[in-house]
Amino acid sequence: MNTQEIQSSSLRAASLLEEVLELREAVLSEAVVFEHRFAVDDRTPDQATRNLAHYLALRRKDLRILQRRLMALGLSSLGRLEGRVLPTLDAVAHALASLAGREAMVSCQSETAFFTGESELTKATTALMGEASPGRRTRVMVTLPGTAAENPELIRALAHAGMNIARINCAHDGPDAWRAMTAFVKEAAQETGREIRILMDIAGPKIRTGEISALKKKGKLQAGDRIRLIATGTPEANADLPFAAAVSLPEMVTRLAVGNRLRYDDGKLDAVVEAVSDGEAVIRVERVKAGGVKLKPEKGINLPDTALGLSPLTAKDELDLATVVECADMIGYSFVSRPDDIDLLDGVLARLGQGQKPIGLIAKIEQPAALANLPDLMVRARRRGPFGVMIARGDLAAEIGFERLAEMQEEILWLCEAASVPCVWATQVLEDMVKEGIPTRSEMTDAAMAARAECVMLNKGPAIVDAVSLLDRLLCRMDEHVFKKTPTLRALKSW
Repeated sequence: MNTQEIQSSSLRAASLLEEVLELREAVLSEAVVFEHRFAVDDRTPDQATRNLAHYLALRRKDLRILQRRLMALGLSSLGRLEGRVLPTLDAVAHALASLAGREAMVSCQSETAFFTGESELTKATTALMGEASPGRRTRVMVTLPGTAAENPELIRALAHAGMNIARINCAHDGPDAWRAMTAFVKEAAQETGREIRILMDIAGPKIRTGEISALKKKGKLQAGDRIRLIATGTPEANADLPFAAAVSLPEMVTRLAVGNRLRYDDGKLDAVVEAVSDGEAVIRVERVKAGGVKLKPEKGINLPDTALGLSPLTAKDELDLATVVECADMIGYSFVSRPDDIDLLDGVLARLGQGQKPIGLIAKIEQPAALANLPDLMVRARRRGPFGVMIARGDLAAEIGFERLAEMQEEILWLCEAASVPCVWATQVLEDMVKEGIPTRSEMTDAAMAARAECVMLNKGPAIVDAVSLLDRLLCRMDEHVFKKTPTLRALKSW
C-alpha cells in the first residue's frame, strides 16, 4: 500500500470514527428513556436490562450505509451485537482510532467482558430449562399426548432419544393424568442420568367454535360465503345464512365491529365482519384454502383487530395452577400481552402458597399486543425468576398474518438475545415427520434455523420418538456451524 492509499484509508477511518462515536452517544442518551421506563424502586438496572435499552435505542436508527462502510475496512458490521451493544461499538471505535492514527476515546473491554451478554443468556437458559445435552446447546421440548399418562415406555423412549423438557398441555386431560406423566418423566430422567424438566401449559381463554349448524352437512365454505355467529344459544342456519356457529366466549361476538378480520383454524380461512347486531354477527369469507374448508366445532378463531379485554387467566387456569405448582418446573402462560399479566399470575401463585419451590415462566407470544409490549414484558418477568419467551407461531401467524411471521420471529429472537432471555421456537416443527414418519425438505430447513433458539418444541404424534432422535442429531450438527446469528467456521470437509 503506497502513501496515498494509507492516507485515504486513515481519512476514511477518521470519518467513520466520528460517526461511530456520535452513534454511541446517541444510543446512551436515548436509552435513558427506556431505562427509566424499566426502572422499579429506583434500583439500578442490571446488565441485561441496560443492554436491552441500548439495543432498542440503536435499532431505531437505519445503520445500513454505516455497516457497509465498516465492512470495507475489515471491521464489524454491527450485525451481531444483540447481546453486547456498547462493547461492540467500543471495540469498533477503538479499531477505527488505531486505523486513523488517533488516540482511542473509549476503552476496549476484555474478551470475557465483551461476551458477558452471551454468558448471561447461557446462565438464564440453564436456570430455566436445565443443563444442555452433550453436543448441543438447544434444548428439545416435547408435548406429551394424553396416553402418556398410561405409557411410561413412551416417555422413557423420548428421554433416551434426547428430550430435555416434557410439555403437558393443561387444555387436555386432568390432574390425575398430569401427576402420572410427571412421575414417569422423573423416572425416565433418573434412568437416563439427565435432568428432564416439566413445563405445564395453562390453557387461557381459548376462542373456538362451538356447536355448528349447516344446511348441507358436507358443505364446505368458499370465498363469498357468509356465516352467522351467535354469542349464546343454539345456532340455526337458514337459506340466507346457510352456515351458523356458536362460540366458546360470548365476548368474541359482542365486541366485534364491522370490518374486523377473523381467521379460522390456524388461518385456513380469512373472513371479515359484515354486520353486527344484538348478540350476533355475520362474517363474509374472503379467502379460503383450495377446495374449501368445512365448518367444525372446537376449531380456533383469531381476531387480530378486536380488543376482547379478556383476562389471560380463566377460572379453570386458577384451578389447574394448584396442580401445576405441585408438578411443574415451568408454567407456559398463554394469552399474556401486558406486564401486568405477569403480576396477575404471581398473585394467584402467592394465594396458592407457591414460593417454597421457585417456578419458571415462559410467556407465549401469540398476539399483536404481546409483540408491542415485549420489552416491558421481559423486564418485568425477569425480576421474578427464571423466565423465557415462546414464539407461538401458530396463533401469532393467524394474528399478524402469515407473510409477517418470518420477519417477526427474527425480531423476537433478537430482542430476547439482547435481554438475555431464552427463547422457544414452537409450532409445527418437523410436523410431517412427527405425524407421518418422513420429514419434508422445508421443515428440515425450518428445524435447522430453529437451532438459533434456546429450545425447540415438537408436537405429539405417532412418530414423535423418531422425530426427537432426528432433531437431536440435526441440532448437534448445527451447533458446529452457528451460534445465534453468528456462523462458526469449523473446518469443512465436503469438498
